[in-house]
Amino acid sequence: MSPTTQGALVLIVTLLMLVSGIPVAFGLGAIAIAFLILFQGFDALHVVAETFWSGLDEFTLVAIPMFVMMGAAIGSSPAGKDLYEALDRWLYRLPGGLVISNLGACAIFAALTGSSPACCAAIGKMGIPEMRRRGYPDDVATGSICAGGTLGILIPPSITFILYGIATETSIGRLFIAGVLPGLMLTGLFILWTVFIIWKRGFRSHAIDFRYSWKEKFQSIPKIAPFIFIIAGVMYALYGGVATPSEAAGVGAALCLFLAILIYRLWKVEQIWLILRDTMRESVMILTIIATAVLFGYMLTSLYLTQTLAQAIADLHANKWVLMFLINIFLLVCGFFIPPAAIILMTSPILLPIITAAGFDPVWFGVILTINMEIGLIHPPVGLNIYIVNAIAPDVPLAKVMWGTLPYVICMMLAIVILCFFPEIATWLPDRMMGVAVRPK
Repeated sequence: MSPTTQGALVLIVTLLMLVSGIPVAFGLGAIAIAFLILFQGFDALHVVAETFWSGLDEFTLVAIPMFVMMGAAIGSSPAGKDLYEALDRWLYRLPGGLVISNLGACAIFAALTGSSPACCAAIGKMGIPEMRRRGYPDDVATGSICAGGTLGILIPPSITFILYGIATETSIGRLFIAGVLPGLMLTGLFILWTVFIIWKRGFRSHAIDFRYSWKEKFQSIPKIAPFIFIIAGVMYALYGGVATPSEAAGVGAALCLFLAILIYRLWKVEQIWLILRDTMRESVMILTIIATAVLFGYMLTSLYLTQTLAQAIADLHANKWVLMFLINIFLLVCGFFIPPAAIILMTSPILLPIITAAGFDPVWFGVILTINMEIGLIHPPVGLNIYIVNAIAPDVPLAKVMWGTLPYVICMMLAIVILCFFPEIATWLPDRMMGVAVRPK
């Protein structure tokens, strides 16, 4: 059987597995083992355990449960509510100030958690009912939270960047820095659209004569300031060369847990156990996907499927921007059906040789890939954030939530186009802080 036929068979079986609802980690592992046996015989099983273990035998992976714990500690406390209220008191006079407050809270909370679902749920539980109570359209209220939640995988520290860095052997510190300016740019695009649509529809978040006093504004800061300082400290440790990502993540997790206990009095055994349980559950899920994705990648390579695909794309002799357009379409379609972690671990080893051969920067491409993953989080049929928001506001029709996300999807696509024209938005800051990287010609 030719590699092309084998590849088509693997693709069909993998797609069937993904739409069947089988957990991604178990599905990838089962497919990898089945095809190794089918095409190479039972002797291929000798490498399964070793390959599975090699996927986890990486010290950098320690950063994942630590960053997950940071998010769990913050997400289990009322920090999201306090952050939202603080921003609302400072931004309430802007057109659509309440929505802008939510988007700003999502951007900051993203830096605290690194998780899109956690960001979406934490800010949405407070923001959506409050926006609807004050008369904001349901599509704007729900769509803005869906979109704002996606910032959790772009603004560092981001688990998505960690996975991409591990899969492609790209500097995680450089990826983190590369996500800062695109994350702020995307937040700005979200805010610009929100201001425009709210101004056009003539809504206000407060009465014209409503005012917050300066005292009320400054009273909102003390509870959230320590967490902001932790993020600043973690970023300084990473980018200042003080600590590795794993070490910085460990210190950040310990401090976030300590502050959640100290400031929000989460000192009951049940509350601490909830944080540890959520951390363990999500970390094991991610690490199992990593290990089985490595096994899946080994299967693809040993059957010469990745090499055949890369050669087929190279033989197209297409303009590199046509190639990038096709890759973006491919990632966009994958995002409709597959979780971001699985996409990154499955596709990055295949796409990396292609994009470097075309002269693209792997760090820049990591940002492009992540924004594509963001689109998948708010686009059906998977659209995880859509269903989280629908659970928060079950009386809002699911179709209305989806229509509300559409303008923000367009903003993300616009961000990709801007980054293609101005890649320095992603590469300038890492080069400035860590030195100019050697890039493919």
